[in-house]
Amino acid sequence: MARELIEINPNDDPDGSPRERRERGREPIRRTSAADREEDFLRNSDSAETSNSRKNVQRSRKRSQSSEDAEDSIVLDLDEEDEVQFLRAPRRVPVKRNALPKKVAQKVKLAATIVGVAIVVGSAAATAYGYGMHSWRFRINSSDNIEISGVHNASRAHVMEVAGADIGRNVFFVPLEERQRQLERIPWVESATVMRLLPNRISVDIHERTPVAFVQIGSRISLIDGSGVVMGMPANRQTKYSFPVVHGISDTEPLSSRAAAMQIYNRMAGELDSGGDDGARYTRQLSEVDLADPEDVKVIANDGSGALLIHLGSSNFLDRYKLYLAHITEWRQQFQHLQSVDLRYDGQIVVNPDNAVDLKNAGQNAKPEPSSDARKQSAISTQHSTPKPVSRPSTAKASRSHAKKTWKKK
Repeated sequence: MARELIEINPNDDPDGSPRERRERGREPIRRTSAADREEDFLRNSDSAETSNSRKNVQRSRKRSQSSEDAEDSIVLDLDEEDEVQFLRAPRRVPVKRNALPKKVAQKVKLAATIVGVAIVVGSAAATAYGYGMHSWRFRINSSDNIEISGVHNASRAHVMEVAGADIGRNVFFVPLEERQRQLERIPWVESATVMRLLPNRISVDIHERTPVAFVQIGSRISLIDGSGVVMGMPANRQTKYSFPVVHGISDTEPLSSRAAAMQIYNRMAGELDSGGDDGARYTRQLSEVDLADPEDVKVIANDGSGALLIHLGSSNFLDRYKLYLAHITEWRQQFQHLQSVDLRYDGQIVVNPDNAVDLKNAGQNAKPEPSSDARKQSAISTQHSTPKPVSRPSTAKASRSHAKKTWKKK
């Protein structure tokens, strides 16, 4: 390939770009082709060259001419590449960017979705609430819309009086907790459950108290439960209970005092009903229980020969009652007018501790000085004496005196 001669003006700036050179009006680059150089060579050479050389020169000139055309095209391409290489960078097209980062934008979109859903749900709820509060479909029209269950001994009329206060009211406006408290104030009701049944019904479920004994307050007999709540008699007259009558409880006492007294009763009844090995329920043999003195629980037991007042103390109720059962026949044989026994002392039983005169003095107007043994027995009996029992069977004449006697276990 023929070489290309490039002449450079010394005033030219070699570091300048083609664009800068064109702007400055510099001379264009003069190129000398190989054919011209050879022609000059032939002119300056000796004329003694052969014709073959001329032919070769002509052939070389033709080849150089074709190569020159090719090189010109290459030079033009190189110029274009240089010109493209040094052209100013194309102007950047501005790209529109979001004001928020991508993650933040996603969170904002999620929050907006949640808010939109909440608004829709809230609107639907508000519409449903307004419909429920004012629609006639949710109104309690009569007592037929009130269901009452669990009432056996309580007064059904009393329960309906409380629950029926909402007749004609929207079912959503019924104060359930207030109605529950009102129902639980009824003596027979231990707990109550009040529920709404859509569209317009109320359900009342009653759990009644369980009585454990009768209680005498003044001249009135009522039923009482294990926590000391006086319930009155059952509204259902066909219901029958068999309990002992409890004395020593007043209606003026606070509930806490009555509850403490009934705890003693529950403990005594639990021991007596356990029955030991024979499994007997001894409370069925009791007709009355006096809880006036917590340290001396007194009961009236009924056997085949009559009623007997028994002092059981404050503990060991079952053992002491079994002692009474084991010796009651013997005591009745020894003492003709047996009215009470005191079983509170270990190893010794006081017979008729609630009387004040010896049998030897019966029928006499004057009371002689008791012996030392009688004084000792009287001291024991007087020291542990209690107020007058709740009930004493009047089996002897009033004019006849009774004495105290002691019976020692053999």
